[in-house]
Amino acid sequence: MLAMCFDGEVVMRTDYPKPRCAHGEVLVEVSKAGICSTDLEVVKGYMGFSGVMGHEFVGKAVGGSRLWGGKRVVAEINCICGKCDMCKSGLANHCRNRTVLGIDGRDGCFAEYVAVPARNCHEVPEAVSDSEAVFIEPLAAAFQLTRQVKPAQSDRVVVLGDGRLAQLVVRVLRLRLRRTLMVGRHPAKLEAAEKQGVQTVLEGDFVPAKAADVVVDATGSASGFELAMRTVRPRGTIVLKSTFAAAGGLNLAPLVIDEITVVGSRCGPFPEAIAALARREVDVAALISAEFPLADGPAALAAAGNGNNIKVLLDVRR
Repeated sequence: MLAMCFDGEVVMRTDYPKPRCAHGEVLVEVSKAGICSTDLEVVKGYMGFSGVMGHEFVGKAVGGSRLWGGKRVVAEINCICGKCDMCKSGLANHCRNRTVLGIDGRDGCFAEYVAVPARNCHEVPEAVSDSEAVFIEPLAAAFQLTRQVKPAQSDRVVVLGDGRLAQLVVRVLRLRLRRTLMVGRHPAKLEAAEKQGVQTVLEGDFVPAKAADVVVDATGSASGFELAMRTVRPRGTIVLKSTFAAAGGLNLAPLVIDEITVVGSRCGPFPEAIAALARREVDVAALISAEFPLADGPAALAAAGNGNNIKVLLDVRR
């Protein structure tokens, strides 16, 4: 099958073995997939991954568990053991023995087919298109923030970054808060948030004042975390949504001096994200900057790394 792989470099393979379903797995014929910042970090060496890239996708279940046969599905990315202390305590996303689609120890979805545990699958309602369904995984990650931190209406909330995940975060926060400030580097991306009623400012014009109650770092860079420390008030909260290959030389003293709470935030509730898309509460269509056939995977990665683009999709069946 056709697959975009990483093994020290990005390679398109036409002879990659079609996955075989283990017990309890579903074989999914991938329709569309999305490129996110983590995929770009994988190419830089994040997690030391090798294999088929990608973890955001939608497709049709065509093999394995009969319960899912023929259904259009998305899948959670953490593949768990179900037996360790984390799994048994309700923290399965932190399974001691987990593999993660296209990130850690398991082939991902930038291919014609992907095998996933049946327990990870969620059916996509007809009201949600394939292009929208690709956003379910990152949108769920945005909703996770609101489960971990519950800002009050009066709180000053700042989102650092204007890329893929930051755009979803401000859309989710807009459902709960009267005001959220997005700080970014790209006028066109900031405009996309402004159209959703979000206040924005260019990073070059932003003056951090250690006054924000909650700061969400979705920049994907160590410099973004440094800016977050200069933006949050003493005893405020930084929510870290960024993953990057290396932090290198961060001065964490302000966290101690100002008694800052840092919350790592990763994967989130798929049902909540699916429902929000089906009810048209969150608009994602406007975030799609480009779409490429899977065969043009390297070009799609390059486009996703272009700071002027927000979301790049792969049309696997094209």
